[in-house]
This record gives sequence, C-alpha cells and structure tokens, in this order.
Amino acid sequence: MDHLALPTYADVAAAAERLHGHAHKTPVRTSRTANEELGAELFFKCENFQRMGAFKFRGAMNALQKFDARQRAAGVITFSSGNHAQAIALAARMLGIPATIVMPLDAPAAKAAATKGYGGNIVTYDRYTEDREQICTALAEKHGMTLIPPYDHADVIAGQGTAVKELLEETGPLDVLFAPLGGGGLLSGSALAARQLAPDCTIYGVEPEAGNDGQQSFRSGSIVHIGTPQTIADGAQTQHLGGLTFQVIKRDVNDILTASDEQLVQCMRFFAERMKMVVEPTGCLAYAAARQMKEQLKGKRVGIVISGGNVDMARLAGFLVG
Repeated sequence: MDHLALPTYADVAAAAERLHGHAHKTPVRTSRTANEELGAELFFKCENFQRMGAFKFRGAMNALQKFDARQRAAGVITFSSGNHAQAIALAARMLGIPATIVMPLDAPAAKAAATKGYGGNIVTYDRYTEDREQICTALAEKHGMTLIPPYDHADVIAGQGTAVKELLEETGPLDVLFAPLGGGGLLSGSALAARQLAPDCTIYGVEPEAGNDGQQSFRSGSIVHIGTPQTIADGAQTQHLGGLTFQVIKRDVNDILTASDEQLVQCMRFFAERMKMVVEPTGCLAYAAARQMKEQLKGKRVGIVISGGNVDMARLAGFLVG
C-alpha cells in the first residue's frame, strides 16, 4: 500500500494479520461503577496494557514490517513526544532496524528514558520554537532514513485501527464509540474498523479542551493549525490533523468533543481507585467525554478506547493526591 493513499478496512485487516504474535491482544474491561454512573454498558479497550504501554506500537510495528532491505539497513526516523517514539524504538529493536527519534526537550522523563532503553537514538528540539517535521526531513534526507510520522501515514493508521477491530470482535456491535484524538491516527483507524464492523455506531473523537484543532477542523471542513496547546495530555499536544487522518475523520466520524485537564485528572483517579489501572492523561480523553454525555448514553452499549498508560510515577502521584 502507498503510504500516501487513503487506507481502508482491508488495510486494517491486513495489519491485524501482520501484528499477530507481535502486538498484544489487549483486554476489554468493564466497571459496574462506571456503568451505574452513566446508566450504560461500557467496554474499555485497555491499550495501556499494549507493548510499551500504548496503542502506538500497533502502527509502528505494522509500518516497519513493510520495510524492504534497503530501508531496514538505513534505518527509521520519526518525531514524537513520547508514545510513538517508544513504539518505533521498540518495534525497530525487535526487527533489527536502527531508529532515530526527534523528541521535545520537555518530553516526559519516563517516555524519554523508555525510548532510550529500547535502543532509540534521541535528537532533542524545542517544541515551542523549532519545527520537528523540518528537523526530521533534513536528517532523513541526509542519512537515507525512512520517515514514519506519528499519525499521517497509511500503514500507521491501519495498524492503529486494529485496536477497535479487536474491541468490536469481542463485544459485538456497539452503539457509541469514543476514541482519543491528537493527530488522528487512532481515531481514523478506529473509524475504519467501526464503520465496517458496527456501521450504525456513533463515533466521537475527543481532544484536550486547550487544543481543539480537530474540532475546529471538523466543523469548518478544512484543517486548522494552532499553536502547541498547554495541556497535561502530552500525547495530544498536536498542532493540526494529518491530511490522511482528516479525510477519514471528516467522512466517518460523527463529531469531535473536548475534555478539560481537570476532567482528565478525575478520570485518572477513577481508573486508579476503581479499576486498579494506571492511565496517562491522554488515555483518559475518551472516558472524560463519555462522562459528560451520560444523559445521551443511557441504555447504550459504549466503547471507550484507553490509549495508553505511560506517565511518570511522580507526576501520577501529584495528579492523584493534588
């Protein structure tokens, strides 16, 4: 598949075959407390239990498995605030491919340390004054590396879609699906799977209130660029959607919602206290939006994608007791 072509459900299905034996089939968990609070039947797809702690491994491994011999020898390069960085570093190590990761100076320490631990060569930049995509492109051209961006790549999108494919194959059709939104890889992949396996499902993307570029884009009909948002949801501090992800979202998603940082903290506490899970702020976006919509969700079967669980323990403690 051309990585610039719009992916289809067939690509998601092919990615699932490719990932078999490499990616974890993550658990789908339920909570009586959450069901009672919303008056609905909730199914949490727990990608915080994926390899390297987030759904990003799916897209990274799917993309890297398609490298030819020349690409494998020259290596892969990407830019990421953390989870995609770890995903590329781990998948590359498993496949014997050199990996270079362009990361912001203020990336969460745990994510940077994990990326190094997986063997990634980190190049840092200032996310508020420098352009990570320009840095990546220059290094890729100089060293012959292949750039695999965090979300705007057909193989990445197809890989991310396997999470909701698994969810729906386990639960059967759902009435509503909520998925976090940063650059759109997870949401667009989720939409491809949901439209095929649960065509009547209402699909919502959820992004930080402080960074609602996706919502603005969806409602205006064209991609809106914003400054780097100030939010605790570091995995969704994107400035714009991708060209491919936006096309799928515009076609297949019903609406884009937002959640405040305080709502994300409340969800982190719920997951820790009631479901005994560590979930990073970005991973709480979907549930935070669902909690705001409980009147509309009464009696419905609802899918909630928990995108990841990579958060510094000291930071987590601050959120939980602050």
